[in-house]
Amino acid sequence: MEIVRQPIVVVMGHVDHGKTSLLDSIRNTSVQKREKGAITQHIGASEVPIDIINSIGKSLLEKMKFNLKIPGLLFIDTPGHEAFTNLRKRGGSIADIAILVVDAMQGFQPQTIEAINILKEYKTPFIVAMNKVDLIYGWKKKNTKSIMESISQQTPQVQEDLDNKIYNLVGKLGELGFNSDRYDRVLDFTKEIGIIPVSAHTSEGLIEILIMISALAQKYLENNLKTDQESKGKSSILEVKEVQGLGTTLDCILYNGKLNVGDKIAFATLDGVNITTIRALLKPKPLDEMRDPKDKFANIQSVRAASGVKIVAPNLEGALPGSELITIENENDEEINSLKNEMNSILKFTSGGDGLTVRADTLGSLEAGIRLLQNEGIRVGRVNIGNVTKKDVVETCAVRESNPLNAVILAFNVKVQKDVEQFAKENKIPIFNDNVIYLLIEKYTKWKEEMLQEEKKNVFDKLQPIGKIKVVPNCCFRMNKPAIFGVKVETGKIKKETDLINERGEIIGKIKGIQVDKTSKDEAVAGNEAALSVDEATFGKDVVAGITLYTYVHKREGELYLDKYASQLKEDEIQLLLHILRITKQKVIR
Repeated sequence: MEIVRQPIVVVMGHVDHGKTSLLDSIRNTSVQKREKGAITQHIGASEVPIDIINSIGKSLLEKMKFNLKIPGLLFIDTPGHEAFTNLRKRGGSIADIAILVVDAMQGFQPQTIEAINILKEYKTPFIVAMNKVDLIYGWKKKNTKSIMESISQQTPQVQEDLDNKIYNLVGKLGELGFNSDRYDRVLDFTKEIGIIPVSAHTSEGLIEILIMISALAQKYLENNLKTDQESKGKSSILEVKEVQGLGTTLDCILYNGKLNVGDKIAFATLDGVNITTIRALLKPKPLDEMRDPKDKFANIQSVRAASGVKIVAPNLEGALPGSELITIENENDEEINSLKNEMNSILKFTSGGDGLTVRADTLGSLEAGIRLLQNEGIRVGRVNIGNVTKKDVVETCAVRESNPLNAVILAFNVKVQKDVEQFAKENKIPIFNDNVIYLLIEKYTKWKEEMLQEEKKNVFDKLQPIGKIKVVPNCCFRMNKPAIFGVKVETGKIKKETDLINERGEIIGKIKGIQVDKTSKDEAVAGNEAALSVDEATFGKDVVAGITLYTYVHKREGELYLDKYASQLKEDEIQLLLHILRITKQKVIR
C-alpha cells in the first residue's frame, strides 16, 4: 500500500553554530507536550509526529491557511558531514530537505560553505536557520516560540541589527549562486532560499522552523515522499558499531519499504556484496525514557519507512557507512547486481591511473569528494575507505613518473598514523588531511600552484625565450664588434645570451646586452623598444633596418614548451615557436 511517509530532514552547519542545540530544542519542546504522539527516538534520528507539529504551530498554520497531511518529520541526529554524506541511495541522497544552521554572530564559516556545496551537488532543497539571534545586543526574550511575534516586540534598533545580519547572509548566499530573503518575504520558495531567525537557547523561531520545513516538504516534495510500506526495504547505513553482547551492528535509516526479522539483506563491502539474515531489529524507547540505560532498546519484529533502526545479524563486518542495505528474495536477486554496479561506479578509480589518491572515512564522503574534485577538473586515480596506509604511499610514488603534480594523497576525515606520515615524507609524497572537503581541495590547489610556480622558476623561465623583433630604422649606434642597434619586440620576449636568427634560420649573433629606456635589462618583452648589443653581427650586412629577427630555440626546448608549458604560452607565441622550428628545420611532433 502506497502512503506518504514523513520527510527525512538533515541538519547541517559549521561546528558550534548550534546544530545539536537546535535539535535538542525541538526535541525538548515536543516532549514537553506529553501527547499520545510524543517524540520517538530512533537510531540516528528523532521523529516528531504531525499532531505535535500541528499543536505547536497551530496559530501560524491558521494564518497560512495550510493543512498539514504528512505524518511528521524525521530529523537526522548524526553530527558533522556524516549527517549528509552517509545518507546515500543510488543516484543521490535520502535526505529530502535540509536545515542549514548559521550562527547569526559569526556568519558563514568553512563547514557552512562545505554544507552548501554538498547540498548544491545533490540538488537538495534547504532553508537557513540563522541561530543565536538572542545574542544580538538588546534582544529581549519573549514568552513565545514564534520568531515573528518576538521580533515585533523588540526595539527598532534590534530589528534593524537583525535585518543587517539577515542581509549579510543574503549577500553570502548570493555569492554562491542562491537568491534568498527572510522567509516571510519570499514569494517563490522554488527560486529563493528562506532564512528563518531562531534561537535554540530560548526556542524562539521553533514554530517557524517546524512549520516551514513541513509545509515546504508537503508542497514541493510530495512525489518523493510516496512509498509502498510493504515493498522491499531500502536503507542507508549510518554507522557500523561493535556492541557488547551483540557483535557488529548496523545503524541504518530505512527510507523505503519495510524490514522484518528473518529477512535476507545485502550490502556492499570493499571486497564485494555480503548477504546475511536479520536476527534482531532494535529501536530506542521514546526519548523521555532514554535516560534509563538498563532499558535502552526495544526488540521489534518489523519496521517501516521512514525510520531509524539498529540491525543485528551475522557477518556484518566490512559494511561501509554511507552505502545501501537492501532486502532480497535470494542470492540471485537482480537488486544484488544493481548494488554491485553502484559500488563499481564509485570505486572504479581503484584501477589506478595517474590521478590523485583519495582516502575517506565513508562511502558517502568518498563519493562527495570525488564529485567535488571532478567539478574542479582534478583527476582522481586511486580511492579507498579508511586510514591512509603505506601501500597508498607506494602506489602514489608510481604516479610521480607520469604526473608529479598528481603524486599526492588526499585524506578526508581519516587518520594518518605517524609511521605512515614518516614513510610518506621519506618518499616525498605530500599528504593533505582535513575534515572539510573543500578546504582539502583548497590545500591541494594551493600546493599545486606553488609547485607550478617553482617549476616555472627553475625550468620554464630558464628555457630559451621565444621572441620576434624588428630592427628600427635610423637606430644604428655601432656597426660591429659588437653591433648596437634599436629594435622593437613584437612577440614574446628576448633575453641576454640568446642567439638571434634571420628568416632563413641562420644564426647572426648572440645578444650580449639589452637597454630599455637607457637602463640595462636582462630581458625585454612584447611592446618594448630596446637597444641591443649583438656580437658577431655586422650592421648593414647581417642586420639592416626593417629586418625581422627571431630568438633561436633548440628542438629539445621546443618540445618542452609544447608538451608541458603550452598552457603558459599565448597563441601567438605558440605560432611563433612553430615558425622558428620550421625555419631552423627542426621538426617536432605536435
